[in-house]
Formats: sequence, C-alpha cells, structure tokens
Amino acid sequence: MTIENRLSLWFGAILAASLAILAGVLHYEWMEQQRRLLEERQDPEPAWKEVAEIVVVYGLPTTALLLAGGWWLLRKSLAPITALTRAAESLQIHNLGQRLPRSGSGDELDYLTEVFNAMTVRLEDSVSRVREFTLHASHELKTPLTVMRAGIETALADQQITVVQRELLASQLEEIHRLTKIVNSLALLAKADAGQAGLLLVPVPLDELVADTFADAQALARPRRIHVSLTQCEPIEVRGDRHRLRQLLLNLTDNAVKYNQEDGTVSMGLQRREGRAEFFIANTGPGIPPEKLPRVFDRFYRGDSSHSGEIEGAGLGLSIAEWVVKAHGGTIRIDSTPGQQTGVRVSLPLGE
Repeated sequence: MTIENRLSLWFGAILAASLAILAGVLHYEWMEQQRRLLEERQDPEPAWKEVAEIVVVYGLPTTALLLAGGWWLLRKSLAPITALTRAAESLQIHNLGQRLPRSGSGDELDYLTEVFNAMTVRLEDSVSRVREFTLHASHELKTPLTVMRAGIETALADQQITVVQRELLASQLEEIHRLTKIVNSLALLAKADAGQAGLLLVPVPLDELVADTFADAQALARPRRIHVSLTQCEPIEVRGDRHRLRQLLLNLTDNAVKYNQEDGTVSMGLQRREGRAEFFIANTGPGIPPEKLPRVFDRFYRGDSSHSGEIEGAGLGLSIAEWVVKAHGGTIRIDSTPGQQTGVRVSLPLGE
C-alpha cells in the first residue's frame, strides 16, 4: 500500500471518529433537550428538527469539504516523493551522472534528494574506478600473455622435445588462448562501459554473415553429432559494424552448440519481421530455468550445467552479445523450456 493510500485511510478514520464523537455529543444534547422539554411538557419535535438541520446543513458539507481538502493536501504533499521515486527508478549504471531534481524548499524531502545525489556521485566514482581498473588490467595482461604464447609456440617448433613435453606445451598454449580470449572480452566490455568501443557503421549484408555462421556451426557441431539446419535466410542488409555483428552471431552459435546434447539439433534463420531484421537460433539443450533467465546476460554468470567444468567458457559471451545488439539499436530475447528447447531472437533495424 502506498503512503498516499495509507495516509488517506488514516485521515478518513480520524474524520469518521470525529464525526462519530460529534454525533454522540449531538445525540446527548438532543436527549437532554428532549428530557427538559418533556419535563416542561413541551413538544419535542422542534428540538429534533434543529439537530437534523445541524447534521444536514452543516455536518455533511463539512465532511465532504474535509475529505476533498484532505485528499488534495495529501496528494500535493506527497507529489515530491512520487517525483523522487520515479527519478530514482530511472537511474541505471549507464546514467549515474543524472541528478534527481531538487524542490528548493529546504524541507526534509529536499535534503533527502541532496543526500541521494551525493550517494550517486560516490557510486559513479566507484563504478568509474572499477571500469578503469578492468581496462588497465586487461591491457597489462595482454603483453605477458603474448610473450608466453610466443615462447611456447617456439618451444613446440623444436623437433627435439619429447611427446610428453609436446602435449604439456600444447595444453599450456590452449589455456593461454583461453585466458587471452577472456582478457580481450573484459577489455571490450570495459571499453563499452566507458563509451570507448566505437563501431564502424557500414552497410552489411546480414544474410552473408548468417550463411558464414551456419558453415561455422556445422564445423563446431560435427564432433558431437549435432545436426544444424538453416531454415530460412532472406537477403537483408543492415547498417552496422561487420566485425561486431560477426562476433554476435558466433557467440550465439557457440552457445547453441556447447549447451546442447549429443545428437541434438540447432536451427537458425534470418527473416524480415515487422520492418526489422530478425535472426533466430534455437537448440535442444537442457534449457534455462525460469528463475535464471533474468540473469543470463550478467557477466560471469553461468548456469548449473556449466559449473561442472565440462563446458568451457567464462560467462561473457552473452554480455558481449547484448552490448553488440544494443549498440546497433536492436533487441535480444531468450526464451527457454527446460528439457525441450532454448531460443534466442535478435531484432535489428534495417539498413534502410
């Protein structure tokens, strides 16, 4: 229940109690007057008419006026709270620089707004420091990873190392590639948060990217005997960054294959829908429980099926996919029925 409704109920209850007390007093006075009139052997009707006149002529209009005035006063008094609440609800991590409007009245609500704005300033500074740390750390990690990769690749080129040494070096190289991919993803998201990840917007034939992704999906799915189908692929052109759109499609395809069952299926397609380009992909994996769907785009969030360590990944692919889609003015939605099918739909504006 809102404060406005609660205060209105309290005000109504107090008013009703006051009217009840007034009615009791009037009734008592009426009874006393009747008793006196009876003692004086006079007709009591004029006293009743007088009480009725007081109640009808004065009581009812006064009650209506108090109710209307009280409701108006409560609504006007609580209007700053409503405005403050709506402004606070609009604050997101990307618009922490927005300040809540102050009334300038100098009352408690005005002071609360000032305190809230000071809090968002501190929060914005903290988020900015985290972004800077992530960006700098990812840049600093790239150099040693490059050196380590070059050293291991040089060692693998040596024909004199044993088979055991070669397998060990190959395993280390694979882990370095995986760590490099995570660092690059972190650097991209940090740049995106800071507004430094620019896009090269050019006309892009999206159907060609989907066809290339379909071929890649078949190669990824072959070792697990997963059947991949391209149900439709309409010629559609969008205006976007070809590299980022390619990255988006590959991330979604990689997830559809990884989070699937052997001998399962992956279906994808591209179509025009309501004046936009819509890419869809679905798989027959274990699915995502309804309570976890709201968090699938969170960074480093992974479902229980991946916690066993059997599925590689860092939980950044969908975060990057969401950023790419939003950066192109599109939307992305995931629907899942556990044990049956999980589908992703990406809608992008046309190049026109």
